[in-house]
Amino acid sequence: MPAAPTPRTPVRTALLVLVVSVTLSLLLARAGVPSAVLFGSLVGGMAHALTSSTPLAVPAVAFRVGQALIGITIGTLVSLSTLAGMGDDLGPILAVTLGTVAISLAAGRLLALRRDVSAVTGSFAMVAGGASGVVAMAHDLGADDRVVTVVQYLRVLIVLVTLPVVTAAVFAPDRGVATLRQATAPLTHDLAYVAIALLAGLVLARYVPIPTGTLLAPMAVAAVLVSTGWLGDVAVPTGLQWLAYALIGVQVGLRFTRASLASITRMLPVVLVLIVAMILLTGLMGVALAWVTPVDGLTAYLATTPGGLFAVLATAADSGSDVTYVTGVQVFRLLVILLLTPLLARWWGSRGQRGR
Repeated sequence: MPAAPTPRTPVRTALLVLVVSVTLSLLLARAGVPSAVLFGSLVGGMAHALTSSTPLAVPAVAFRVGQALIGITIGTLVSLSTLAGMGDDLGPILAVTLGTVAISLAAGRLLALRRDVSAVTGSFAMVAGGASGVVAMAHDLGADDRVVTVVQYLRVLIVLVTLPVVTAAVFAPDRGVATLRQATAPLTHDLAYVAIALLAGLVLARYVPIPTGTLLAPMAVAAVLVSTGWLGDVAVPTGLQWLAYALIGVQVGLRFTRASLASITRMLPVVLVLIVAMILLTGLMGVALAWVTPVDGLTAYLATTPGGLFAVLATAADSGSDVTYVTGVQVFRLLVILLLTPLLARWWGSRGQRGR
């Protein structure tokens, strides 16, 4: 039998989590792994949870700040002018978006056939898009955020690995055609933007009780600020994004146990099959979008990839695709998914109660 976890002093506990999180985050970032800080912090939390019986948790207020910062980061992408630019293609884009959601739910339902995966956990684990937002909301909505985190970012990783291969082999675009737009506002404006969105969003979430309001309310405030252009072309400073990912990652990692880790490891073969199937089916969605709209095949493919938003946008810019169109479709799907997840959680919860 494996040795039981041993106690550890609070100082040694904090030091272990910090050292593992920072070291692994830097290594993963250097290797180009997406959301490297979230991954590194996840492992940092696990390093303590799996080796010691000393309790440790991220303070509730810090976790809420992490959720809010992720909401603001997502809200920064939501430009009303970009969404409005989708124009006459809104019908096909909506159909493709709902089709992707349906594929995700079907994959989640198949994953939930396992006895160790609930329906809500399966749905959130397989839903395509908004990985950081879905992970940040998962625990609040009754899903197992450990499973959701591992599966969501495994899908993102597979998308990123296949993206350049498919782009080069199928479409063979010219390279280095354009660059992504960078935020141009000074740091003081960026910090003011984050502070206003954070405070106003948390107040709104407190007095307008909506599911997952800690993420959605700051996201809404951020989207309004970005769309008005009041503070200029703002963005969330990288350090604050890292802080948000670290708070979420450590919190999820600290919930791991040896049994839960073994359970997740056993389900990985099934998860890999489902992810590959999702990528193929969403690729067909891209073919359909190119068929019914004037956009080219590469733009449609990039617009419908199930994850890896920033890498997708960088590829779109570098290959000469319509970056605005890709951004609009990807962000539209992200918003639909983040707004639907609370409703899905409530629906699965009511079905579970009726079943019992």
